[in-house]
Amino acid sequence: MPKIVTRAQKKESYDRKFCELLERFDKAFIVHADNVGSKQFQNIRAALREQGDTVILMGKNTMMKRCLRLYIDRTGNDKWSGLLEILVGNVGIVFTAMSLTDVRDKIDEFRVGAPARAGVIAPCSVGVSAGPTGMDPSQTSFFQTLNIATKINKGSIEILNDMEVVTEGEKVGASQATLLAKLGIRPFTYGLRMVEVFDNGSRYSPKVLDLTDDDINAAVMAGVANVAKISLALEIPTLASVPHSIVNAYKKVLSVGLETEYSFPLCDKVKDMLANPGAFAAAAPAAGGGGAKAKAPEPEPEEEEEEMGFDLFD
Repeated sequence: MPKIVTRAQKKESYDRKFCELLERFDKAFIVHADNVGSKQFQNIRAALREQGDTVILMGKNTMMKRCLRLYIDRTGNDKWSGLLEILVGNVGIVFTAMSLTDVRDKIDEFRVGAPARAGVIAPCSVGVSAGPTGMDPSQTSFFQTLNIATKINKGSIEILNDMEVVTEGEKVGASQATLLAKLGIRPFTYGLRMVEVFDNGSRYSPKVLDLTDDDINAAVMAGVANVAKISLALEIPTLASVPHSIVNAYKKVLSVGLETEYSFPLCDKVKDMLANPGAFAAAAPAAGGGGAKAKAPEPEPEEEEEEMGFDLFD
């Protein structure tokens, strides 16, 4: 006779599994599982097991929050406390010891196409291009409902202008869904969608995973420029503003030297340039290594035609 597992025993088993994952892993991300089929989910699990040490945990939000609170109270480890406020909706937790980018890319491989169904929230905007549709004139009502300009050309409906049929974030209407289906457009793709990333107690957007070294360098340089601007405005020297302060001070000293008899080597050079600009202008190309431009060759004189001694009309 098979052993009967009670609800309380299932909850205890789930709690043990959840706490074990919290202790075992340092990285995870929250995923939305809306519109993900059971076969699709099974394929994702199998692919992640083959890739490396990665586990997907699903469950009721109330149960997951309860287990997490008990774990934090029992261990004092609040590294995962940020999960409490984000476990909302049809979500799950993907624990991994692998690279977060690699795991995300592997999950994205199992996104599947789907038609636009009436009532669903559009994950992206969908448009139709101008041109023939192959639909017969009796079906113009769908286009009229959506205010799409059409004409009848050679017995079929032709769209006159490119139009956006579905807007991202809005519900898909019945007419919109029917029209896209008749046009054979399957605009949406569904799969596990990454919502938030947790990495050793830090929480950030999944978009951070797409940042490159160039993006980071540009952000750092923009921050340094802002610090330099504020430091110069407040006249508070910092590492970012010192180079600008030195250059500004040099400009002031140079301007004083040019207006007075005070001088120093670099100022003397500028004074010489102002006193005899022609000499420096002539020496500039030679200093650049290219030398003076070679004089353009004069055009050769055209040879005069030799007179033949007779007239054309003789």
